[in-house]
Amino acid sequence: MFEPVNRCHTRAVSARRTRRTRQDQRSSEPPTPGHDEGTEPGGRRRRGARGTPALPAGLPTGPVPTTTGVVELEADPDRNAVTVLVNGAPSSYVDLDDPGLLTFEYMQEMAAVVETLPAGPLCVVHLGAAGCSLARWVEHERPGSEQVAVDLDARLLELVRTWFALPRAPRLRLRPGDARAVLGTLRDGWADVVVRDAFAPDTTPAHLTTVEFLADVWRVLRPGGLYLANCADRPPLPLARAEAATLAAAGADDVVVVSEPALLRGRRYGNLVLAARRPRDGGAAAGDDAAVPLADDAVLARRLRSLPVPAHVLGGAELASFRAAARPTRDDAAPSPGGRGVE
Repeated sequence: MFEPVNRCHTRAVSARRTRRTRQDQRSSEPPTPGHDEGTEPGGRRRRGARGTPALPAGLPTGPVPTTTGVVELEADPDRNAVTVLVNGAPSSYVDLDDPGLLTFEYMQEMAAVVETLPAGPLCVVHLGAAGCSLARWVEHERPGSEQVAVDLDARLLELVRTWFALPRAPRLRLRPGDARAVLGTLRDGWADVVVRDAFAPDTTPAHLTTVEFLADVWRVLRPGGLYLANCADRPPLPLARAEAATLAAAGADDVVVVSEPALLRGRRYGNLVLAARRPRDGGAAAGDDAAVPLADDAVLARRLRSLPVPAHVLGGAELASFRAAARPTRDDAAPSPGGRGVE
């Protein structure tokens, strides 16, 4: 039986923030700053001690204890927004006025892939929650969606629901516990999307990277549903290559890797997004018998090129070469998970 593992989202590399994306620009009207105790006339937020920006009204200053450590909020001086630091690591960026704003690069890439699904509400599972930035984006862009967000830190879930006025069930259910254990309790064929964004402390727990884990992801996904995984890696990208090989061994359909070109060329440490569809009986994507393969989707490619940090889709023969020397990961070869923190 797997021990609970920790999650501090990604470390500083995942906190790289960018300006508004095309998805963001389609969101609500630009926010009008409030005139609370933290703002000056004209909407400029007052500075706190030693020139640091003050937090939006009602949010705590300093570290707050959680089940697995501490959480702290860092104000954005330019917006009514905060970065959520879990055990010191940037884990989410939350704009209190605009849930359609995503600033972490890998989340912008995930959002672009989600937009390839047919219009309308979605059922989404988030394995790793923190401040629920992506869940807020789904709620904003796909009204009527139902979502489940899982995090090992029960107290953190309670806090972020209160601080950020997150939707209530059935629109967003917050489930404390180990990601794989909670995944095992979900209904067969319920989800359109499963997102894995869990770290311990800066590497995805091994039991969330195996062929057997993916078998449970396929069980929960509808035929043709999307699986998205955030993989933090460094040259020569052994983790991302192994994950691509594992997806192929697990029978995934339409596998791609998405990231900025410099990262795909193995020039630095950073985050890559792996995306795949659950195999569908007959081969087509759910709800769309003529689904365009992700690697060949011109609209997706254009969206990714239009991001503040342009991204590339690696698929087909390029992906086969990328994973060629890697071996799939299985439960019997995966190290036992360990450590503390949030999932």
